[in-house]
Amino acid sequence: MCGRYALYGNKKRKPAEALQFHGEDIDFPPRYNLSPMQPLPVCAVDESGQLRLSLMTWGLVPAWSKDAAIGAKLNNARAETVAEKPAFRESWRRRRCLVPMNGFYEWRREGGHKQPYYFSLRGQDLFALAGIHDRWRGPDGETRNTFAVLTTAPNTLMAAVHDRMPVIVPPAAYEAWLDPRNTTARGLDALLTPWPADQMQAWPVTARVNSVRNDDAALVEAAGASATIAAQNPDSTATPRQGQLL
Repeated sequence: MCGRYALYGNKKRKPAEALQFHGEDIDFPPRYNLSPMQPLPVCAVDESGQLRLSLMTWGLVPAWSKDAAIGAKLNNARAETVAEKPAFRESWRRRRCLVPMNGFYEWRREGGHKQPYYFSLRGQDLFALAGIHDRWRGPDGETRNTFAVLTTAPNTLMAAVHDRMPVIVPPAAYEAWLDPRNTTARGLDALLTPWPADQMQAWPVTARVNSVRNDDAALVEAAGASATIAAQNPDSTATPRQGQLL
């Protein structure tokens, strides 16, 4: 699964400066411990066909749902069943999005406790996860724009920590992923695969990340001298995927 991540921009620009579409600028400061049920920057095609960055709540609420509380259970969608599940299938066909980030966290049980790890891409500050989104209207007229992150089987690096990983979209496929005209999601299944392990890096971080009240740059720093973990069997034959987000 994917339950926490960081979005702090890059060395030259903060998120609010780096993530802009059609003149829009979201006032979003560097964040290091983003969690479900928060409004977060998401890139999607709007109703007018324009590519825009907007704030959506992490935790998808299907348009047909009678209760917005269901979103707390739908922050992730399994890639293997996203086209079939009633909560996700319409969004999969018509409302796909990209979720920008610098890295994400996952936890591994070690002895009597769970050790958090931070995962990111080698040589690439920002990247994007595959997401789906929907708009919900409550009985009182309240409107919520929400999203979920797609997950898939782990690569060999992730497998050392967790049995799932988020789907990372290569920059060359951003346009195809976002295209709302592709209502059959033709050709997108090939993107729902683990990112090459040898293009990722990970290290243990402080347990302070366990609390969403903590949100500072120290959370993504390696904790201890043993700073990285290695893939069990790195896929050295994986095709490199290069590019920058946005």
